[in-house]
Amino acid sequence: MTQDRLSQVELIAMIAMLSAMTAFSIDAMLPALPQMADDLAPEDPSRVPLVIIAFVMGMGVGTLFTGPLSDAYGRRPIAFWGAALFTVAALWGSVAQDINELLTARFLQGLGAAGPRVVALAIVRDLYSGRQMAKILSLTLIIFTLVPALAPSIGAALMWGFGWRAIFVAFAIFAIIATGWLLMRQAETLRDPRPFTLTLIRTGLVEVFSHPRVVTAIAVLSLVFAILFGVLASVQPIFASYGHAESFHLWFGAASVVSASAGFLNAAIVERLGMRRVVLSVMVAQLGFSALFMALTALGVGGVWLFFPWLVTLLFIAGLGIGNLNSMAVEPLGHMAGLAASTTTAAATVIGAALGAPIGMAFNGTAIPLAVGAFLASGAGAALMLRLDD
Repeated sequence: MTQDRLSQVELIAMIAMLSAMTAFSIDAMLPALPQMADDLAPEDPSRVPLVIIAFVMGMGVGTLFTGPLSDAYGRRPIAFWGAALFTVAALWGSVAQDINELLTARFLQGLGAAGPRVVALAIVRDLYSGRQMAKILSLTLIIFTLVPALAPSIGAALMWGFGWRAIFVAFAIFAIIATGWLLMRQAETLRDPRPFTLTLIRTGLVEVFSHPRVVTAIAVLSLVFAILFGVLASVQPIFASYGHAESFHLWFGAASVVSASAGFLNAAIVERLGMRRVVLSVMVAQLGFSALFMALTALGVGGVWLFFPWLVTLLFIAGLGIGNLNSMAVEPLGHMAGLAASTTTAAATVIGAALGAPIGMAFNGTAIPLAVGAFLASGAGAALMLRLDD
């Protein structure tokens, strides 16, 4: 039975599950990448990390439209049709016979994932505001951070028991449960529909990309995403190169748990230091960490015990960078906040995926390509942040 307003506990759990579709769809398949390469692309295994990038690209494109569509037609219908596309694409991926077919399915899966992803945030915005909204989102984020820690282990267990194709079936089941929960329990929260037109999106794009501060924030956010997508595309083979292919999911889960503290750190310092200074600091710090990693590796001081702490610093960028940069991008566009959020997130996601793809495909048996990519991206991000005022 649907309700106008669920209890906070149930709402937080539901929103976290809807949001987690994205992380689960990426992280659960990381342990399966080598087997997928053997089955679908034995002649060119370097293309397999593109299954991560294709999903992210689809999600980025979908995010541009799902926000305005949900403002026009309601949260529930967009969540339903997005989840339906996600489910069908996931099942298609489970029977794909070559890498091109799988990449197409993954793009469509990402396109569908954008529906529940955007709707989850829109529902919270419809029901709460101000500090209450921030509280709900903060509690949701704490639950959400468990997904990157657990998903690789779930994926590894499914692959061990049933083969890598079972992971895609699990994606479909996850989407059905999460969206079914929404449809059965939460009534429609949209109260003032706004018509959907392509003109509206075009006008929003023009205004977003004519604002220098917004463009700079999107550019830095794209570089942050490039680092993170590069990590996701190459982290499994890197751990395999250190002789930890079988235990990769445990290492990555531990790194995710440790890096989750970045969100709490950001909440504690951002009001005092300001968003620009926090982002600048994390980019400069990553510039130094990446340079140190490359220098120590060149000196022969390598191994998984050097890579693991550096991986934590790479994942830390998410908690200290993404939220602040999103806020900086949307802040000057308060009169069109919903459209601005969709536009800036979509642009940064697509650009970040395009930049992250070469990092992942450059894997050469070592972590150096990832280190070079992180060094260049963090350096460029720091240079761009220096151009902004507090």
